[in-house]
Amino acid sequence: MKNRIQSIDILRGLTIFLMIVVNTPGSWSHVYAPLLHAKWHGTTPTDLVFPSFLFIVGMSMYISFKKKQKNNRSVLYKVLKRGLLIFLIGLALNWFPFYHKNIADLRIFGVLQRIALAFLVAGIILSFIKNRKAIIGITTILLLVHWGILYFFPSGTDPFALEGNISGPLDIMLVGESHVYGGFGIPFDPEGLLGTLSSAAQVLLGYLVCGYFMLSEKLVTDKTSNLIFFGLVAIGLGLLWNTIYPINKPLWTGSYVFFTGGIITFVWAALIWSIDIMKIEKWGFIFKVFGQNPLISYVLSIVIVKILMRIIRLDDSNGYALLYQKVFQPVGDKLGSLLFALSITMLVWLFAFWLYRKGKVIRV
Repeated sequence: MKNRIQSIDILRGLTIFLMIVVNTPGSWSHVYAPLLHAKWHGTTPTDLVFPSFLFIVGMSMYISFKKKQKNNRSVLYKVLKRGLLIFLIGLALNWFPFYHKNIADLRIFGVLQRIALAFLVAGIILSFIKNRKAIIGITTILLLVHWGILYFFPSGTDPFALEGNISGPLDIMLVGESHVYGGFGIPFDPEGLLGTLSSAAQVLLGYLVCGYFMLSEKLVTDKTSNLIFFGLVAIGLGLLWNTIYPINKPLWTGSYVFFTGGIITFVWAALIWSIDIMKIEKWGFIFKVFGQNPLISYVLSIVIVKILMRIIRLDDSNGYALLYQKVFQPVGDKLGSLLFALSITMLVWLFAFWLYRKGKVIRV
C-alpha cells in the first residue's frame, strides 16, 4: 500500500462515496435536484459519478498493466477472468435475495455488468496494443462507431430519443424484454449492450490520461497544468459535439464521454495539486478508505439496501421505508432523505475502515 497513488485512491473513494449516496436516498420522491440523474439529455452532478468510475478503471489498468510482464496471453487471461467475475457479481446482485424474483425475469444488465463489459473490451485491446497513438485511434473509432449505429439505424424518427434509439430494441432482441430495465416507462436499459462501445472508450480515456501523467518526464506541476488544459479541451469537445450528438448518460453518447472525461480530468488535476504536490491530504482520509476497497464497498451498499427492502418486513411495509419515515423524515423530507443516504454510506464506510485498518484489499 506504500506505493499507491494517493490522489487516485481519493478520487476512486470520492466516486464510491457519491455512488452510494445517490443510490440510497430515504425516498426517491424526496431528493435534492443535484442528486438526481438528468431525465434524458443533459447532465447533473450525479451523472458524473458512473463515468468517473469507468475513467478510474482505465487509470488503474494503466498502473496494473505497467507492473505486469509483457505476456499478452497472461494479461488477457486475467482480463477475461476478472471481467467475467464482475459481471456475475452484478448479475447476483440483481437477483439477490434470490427468492423474490424468478430467474426468467432477471435483469441481465446493470452497473457492475457495464463496468465488466467496458473493462473487457478495453482490456482485450490493451492486452495487444501498447502504442499510444493506436489507442487514441481505437478510442476515436469506438466513439464514432457507436454514434454511427445510433444515427444510421434508428428505431424511430429521432435516433437519440428514448423511443427512437436502436439501443433499447437491440437489447430486447438479444436478451428478451423481461430481462431489460423498465424504469423509463418502456423497456430500455441504460446499461445495455450498445453503450459498451463508448463506455470502453471512457475506460481507454482514463488509461491515456493516466499514462500521460505517469510517463511524461515533465515536472509534476507542468503535467498538472497540462491535465487542466486537456480537461478544458475535452469539455469543449463534448459541448461542441453536443450540438449534433446530445450529451446523454442512458445512451452513453460520445459527447457525454468527452464532457464527463474532461471534468474528471480537471478534478484529478486538482487532487494531484492538493494531495501529491501541496501534501494537504488529511481531508481526504474518508475517501481514501473507500478508495482501497471500492468494489466490496459498492456491493455491500446494495446488499444492505436489499436486506432492508426485501427481507425486513414490518406492518405491511419494509425496513427501508420505515427507517426513513420513523427516524429521518421528521427532520424534513429531502434533508431526511439525504441523511438516510449518508447513514447507509457511513455504515458501509465502517466496514471499509475495518479492512483499511487490517491492511486488506479485496480484489476479484
